[in-house]
Amino acid sequence: MPAGGHRPPLDRHPPLPFIGAVSMTLDQLNALTTAEFTATLGGIFEHSPWIAAAAAPARPFADVAALHAAMVTAMRAAPHERQLALIRAHPELAGKEAAAGTLTADSRGEQASAGLDQCTAAELAQLRALNAAYRERHGFPFVIAVRGLTRHQILAALAHRIENTSEAEFDTCLQQIARIARLRLEALLA
Repeated sequence: MPAGGHRPPLDRHPPLPFIGAVSMTLDQLNALTTAEFTATLGGIFEHSPWIAAAAAPARPFADVAALHAAMVTAMRAAPHERQLALIRAHPELAGKEAAAGTLTADSRGEQASAGLDQCTAAELAQLRALNAAYRERHGFPFVIAVRGLTRHQILAALAHRIENTSEAEFDTCLQQIARIARLRLEALLA
């Protein structure tokens, strides 16, 4: 903390494309209290601030890769039921939350970047049917890092991944969640 015990104010910027928060430097993030750190990074892993709280004691982080690794380690070390809750915290793509306007700012931006907010009626019907079939088969929503993908690529991946075992999909979802988190961290700490 700087002399005088006061933190310099964070630079405020308009919301980033995939992060509904302010941008900051890694030094600023490292200087936050544990509560501030957890609040700032609580949405990096969808509705799961416990991951940020678990990573906080590993500060200071030298770079975004080290921060991401600490958060992924916390995710991977969690019991199966907590990992399942993390997967289930993710909204279905173009699903009920999107229709109701209740997506987080991050999820809304990510889904829009892939054109999921521009689906035709036929694409939306196909996506909803595939989402339902996937959830029925595996017991959790389909999770994919959509940034850089088109809605057609997402539909193809969903159709393909439905056929995997639930064990394989559980691990694939955690891998995709880790990728989503990395992209969100990079946007926040740009």
